Amino acid sequence: MLHLRLIVPGDLRRAVLDALDDCIGVAHVITLPGTARRPPGDVVLCDVARESADELLGRLRELGLAEQGAIDVSLLELSISAAAREAEREAPGTRSDALVWESVTKVTHEESAFSYTYLAFIVTATMLAACGVVLDSSVLIVGAMVVGPEFGPLAGFCVALVQRRSHPALRSLTALLGGFALAIALTILFARMMDAFGLFTEAEFDGPRPNTSFIFQPDALSLVVAFLGGVAGLLSLTSAKSGALVGVAISVTTVPAAANVAVALAYGDFGQARGSSVQLLLNMSGIVIAGVLTLLVQQSAWRQLRERRHAARRQRGA
Repeated sequence: MLHLRLIVPGDLRRAVLDALDDCIGVAHVITLPGTARRPPGDVVLCDVARESADELLGRLRELGLAEQGAIDVSLLELSISAAAREAEREAPGTRSDALVWESVTKVTHEESAFSYTYLAFIVTATMLAACGVVLDSSVLIVGAMVVGPEFGPLAGFCVALVQRRSHPALRSLTALLGGFALAIALTILFARMMDAFGLFTEAEFDGPRPNTSFIFQPDALSLVVAFLGGVAGLLSLTSAKSGALVGVAISVTTVPAAANVAVALAYGDFGQARGSSVQLLLNMSGIVIAGVLTLLVQQSAWRQLRERRHAARRQRGA
């Protein structure tokens, strides 16, 4: 379950308490009148099943509580309570499948920041992948794919498209394209430096590379893999199974494709650069298409599930 701490101004007290009473899956409601100082108001504590959290948070936002008071949400690791079990039983769906838009938006917003840390990760990952493509090392390629932070902006772009929010979409797109542009430019310089020291050679890059040649040879399977990776990635962000993101990172060759573009340009191999660019665009396009479709399906499914549960509740009340 999730634990909510609300700061409620006096003029919203009745509306907020009614919203908590009306929401399926709410338990342990506690009111502390007049205890909040800044902003002034009541402190209201409650627990809500993850399956009902999105509906409740949306209702509290509609009441203006986010602007006039405060809504704090934290994960409740353990609750030993018959009331909590009943709340989770009544809530629609299952906890691991629940879609909480506020949480998804917050995570993707943070992961889409065009920050020094994000740039350091994407540049480092691309340079690591450059070593992998020259040495034809699948181990280095996998390592670079895990390090790469590009799924955050891709997911943020998907969320912004579904929510029809132009500013977060532009923010995510800037982080994604700007990050790859900088990473490719610096990796070109890195490849030339490595060549000058004799650590990279054009013969190695142009020679047979059975482990990494797929990076610059895109085909229909590349789009299929990217699509499936996008589905898995968005599901991992919206559900309680975030560990699946590591598998998604290893599945989709965005960073290795960018690295191959950089090394190919460093050696003037425009054929490989073109093939890797197509691979990169296919992967990003597949992830975005899959991500948007996944979110739309989840959104529709949860809306219908909530409506059926509310209808059943009204029938029992009648």
